[in-house]
Amino acid sequence: MKNFLILLSMALVLPLVSCNENPATGEDAQGAYENPVVEAIMERRSVRKYQDRPVERELLMRIAECGINAPNAMNAQQWEVRIVDNKEWIQGMSDLQLSMMDSSAVAQMKADPSFRNAFRNGTALFVVAVKPSPMTFIDAGLMGENIMLAAHSFGLGTCCLGSSARFLNTPEAADYLKALQFSEGYEVQYIIAAGYPDEHPQAKPRNKEII
Repeated sequence: MKNFLILLSMALVLPLVSCNENPATGEDAQGAYENPVVEAIMERRSVRKYQDRPVERELLMRIAECGINAPNAMNAQQWEVRIVDNKEWIQGMSDLQLSMMDSSAVAQMKADPSFRNAFRNGTALFVVAVKPSPMTFIDAGLMGENIMLAAHSFGLGTCCLGSSARFLNTPEAADYLKALQFSEGYEVQYIIAAGYPDEHPQAKPRNKEII
């Protein structure tokens, strides 16, 4: 009889417990699903103005290490990343890029009193190259997101630059590309400008209807 009463009590209590475990909704739900990773994703924005302040080499190396820990097809790791914080390389490649750009676009960039280089004034660059294949292009994108989120978590700003990569792949920039010593057959996909931010852009609206 005693065992029966214990089982009956448990049967009555369990439904009450389950009733209290309903998923949070609305603002409660948003708070329930927050953590440092989510915060970094939601806070990170493209930065196009940087302080004239170098980034510590050790920090850049740590961020690059985060990049190569991104998922990649079959763990083939057919990607390479170069850290560029050499002022001469950055300024020289910037001058070359500007010489190849439309004059009106150059004038618009130089109209900004804070203009220093075509890499949005970044004091450091992450140059990412892959061995071309349908999967490595995806891998490169995953690496880039890791780099930018890691940089944000350390208080740095970043901006992913496709046009600068296009100029780096031209014959005119061959010497600059050669200096990076990528493996034969690898192609630069993008350049991530990085540095200590001199602006803090607000988030632009996102279309949640596509989810």
